[in-house]
Amino acid sequence: MDSIESLLKGVNPPYLANSNWEPGNPVYYSGPYWDSTELGVAVNSLLNGKWLASGEEVMKFEKKFSKQFNKKHSLMVNSGSSANLVMIAALKKRFGWSDGDEIIVSCVGFPTTIAPIVQNGLKPVFVDIDFSDLNWDISEIEDKITTKTRALFSSPVLANPYDFDVIIDICDRYKIELIADNCDSLGSKWNGKFLTDHAVAASCSFYPAHHICTGEGGMVSSDDEELINIARSIAWWGRDCYCVGTQNLLSCGVCGKRFDKWIDHYDGIIDHKYVYSQMGYNLKPMDFQGAIGLVQLDKQDEIHRLRRKNKILMQEIFERIPGVRSVNELPQAETSWFGVPIICDSKETKNKLTKHLEDNKVQTRNYFAGNILMHPGYSHLDYYKNYPNACKVLDLVFFVGCSPTITEEMIEYVRTVVDSFEK
Repeated sequence: MDSIESLLKGVNPPYLANSNWEPGNPVYYSGPYWDSTELGVAVNSLLNGKWLASGEEVMKFEKKFSKQFNKKHSLMVNSGSSANLVMIAALKKRFGWSDGDEIIVSCVGFPTTIAPIVQNGLKPVFVDIDFSDLNWDISEIEDKITTKTRALFSSPVLANPYDFDVIIDICDRYKIELIADNCDSLGSKWNGKFLTDHAVAASCSFYPAHHICTGEGGMVSSDDEELINIARSIAWWGRDCYCVGTQNLLSCGVCGKRFDKWIDHYDGIIDHKYVYSQMGYNLKPMDFQGAIGLVQLDKQDEIHRLRRKNKILMQEIFERIPGVRSVNELPQAETSWFGVPIICDSKETKNKLTKHLEDNKVQTRNYFAGNILMHPGYSHLDYYKNYPNACKVLDLVFFVGCSPTITEEMIEYVRTVVDSFEK
């Protein structure tokens, strides 16, 4: 069998996909910020690891992730969307929420922030957005709170924090929880603290477009150990056993009584690994993804710095176009930008500009779904016209990349493309 070194021969740091980029090639808005290190640990895990599915490498990644982002406990799953699904299900069980209880959320964003609320028998209550920063309009939130409100589900747009002091105050006064969809916001801070420091639970995504990448993957994090234990059970078929990694090889497991009378209605000995305390899924990641995640965490500070730098450069380029602007972070914020929001003065400008960029191979993206209530799968949840600012999003807003995979040479190419735009 070929050695790992021979398999990786010719791999070029710092970023594989852009190592030979030249003007005229696509400028993708994001991608994995990998070099031969990530590939090496992945291949080593596959060839020499003790586990193929989630095992020791994933467990190490969970522990390191928790420590790096100030949470006591974390659970890795197969995607950020799965992280939201598991997180909401675990919160509902942990706090005894009932079907029909309400969670307040923005009506603009990614669908899998909203779908898990409905999928878990809860009710999403929507607020409109504020065009100053494209985040939810925090002035509307208190009017949406009822006796059934259990939480606010926060998802800052492209990682840019809104005024978290207002939200923390609302949650404290009304005794409701703050949940963080942090899939786009890893590393963003408010008053020197991570956004997730303020949340009872937080999700994260390791999809290739996001801040750190494990191919696919997601994380649920919390200071509440019982909450993470529930989440783990839901993500691992609903089983009662909580052994991970080498703990699975212990004859009696961590509890010391793996083989015991675990089921009330069965008078016999049963393996705890096959006791199911709730209905669940199989949302486990692969172990090599944990190995990659460990390497990516070491690059997180660099990724954060480059995203902030690239955002400033890209914003300066686009704001030279009359009638086009981006958004800035608040003084208390330190944003680990996911992308550069571009707001146009008209639908015609947006359509013409995005076509010009795409024709010149500069990738653009919509502000996700726009008003989610305009989409067939979500239109039954509320009437979309009740949220007039959200209705303007698809007409006026898009974003471009600021990923660390975008080099200075690529930024200069974008500058040339934008300078050739005729409004």
